[in-house]
Amino acid sequence: MSGETELSKLLMSMEPVLREGMYVFCTVSEEAYEGFSFRPLGFFREREGMSVILSEEQAIQAGLPYESTWACISLTVHSSLSAVGFLAAISARLAQAGISVNAVSAFYHDHLFVAWASRESAMVVLKELSHSFNQEGGGR
Repeated sequence: MSGETELSKLLMSMEPVLREGMYVFCTVSEEAYEGFSFRPLGFFREREGMSVILSEEQAIQAGLPYESTWACISLTVHSSLSAVGFLAAISARLAQAGISVNAVSAFYHDHLFVAWASRESAMVVLKELSHSFNQEGGGR
């Protein structure tokens, strides 16, 4: 049940999917987090507080401030947590297009958060990257 580790296979089969809805990143205290009446998409405990990823609607309902809205693109290939270079290749290609990315790796898949306004452009870049590996036998 381990994921793929070969970079060319990952890039060829990443199949990006744009998830519905706008997401935001917020920070809250541990106590505030425990009091949520909803489940955020994700969270991480940092020294400064709990970083949470949640829908914009959840943030508004909870009265949480946020700076910007993000789209979530899930890469449907089952990537191994020990794969080398996958996110680096993706980040580099998005950077070339002037698109920032905040990546979250989970057990099965990687999820890319891009600025809401860049979501369609990011999808084009990702599909072109994958297509170039499919067409050229590994992107060479």
